[in-house]
Amino acid sequence: MALWDRVRESASTMQTQLLAKKNDLKSGAFRDASMAMCALVAAADGTVDPSERQRVAQLIAGNEVLGNFPADDLRRRFEENLDRLVADFEFGKVSVLQEIAKARKKPAEARAVVQIGIVIGGADGHFDQDERAVVREACYALDLPPHEFDL
Repeated sequence: MALWDRVRESASTMQTQLLAKKNDLKSGAFRDASMAMCALVAAADGTVDPSERQRVAQLIAGNEVLGNFPADDLRRRFEENLDRLVADFEFGKVSVLQEIAKARKKPAEARAVVQIGIVIGGADGHFDQDERAVVREACYALDLPPHEFDL
């Protein structure tokens, strides 16, 4: 199986697992951590071009699991996190990882946040090294072992 197909299959599997837990993923901590994770993955290489910003915003709006929350609220939170990362990536990353860590108290939510990062990162069929690295860092912030997610 080609690498492209494995990435797409993995993202699809993660999305299916998330849908199964949709009703359990309604807390503010999950919402905030998910939007921070989306921003972190979008800015994984230290930059965000307008097309990438738009693509991730569309993925957020179309994600059934995130449908538990108002789309405008999600977009605002995503944009705020992204702005922090764009202004100063290293400093912003500390702030964004703190936001992600809020989901640490509920293991199911913490795992779902990581899965969302993988879904967003793999949506274009290429989960690159920068994206994998920031999702791995998020695992540490959430007290989850990265190898659980093949990171």
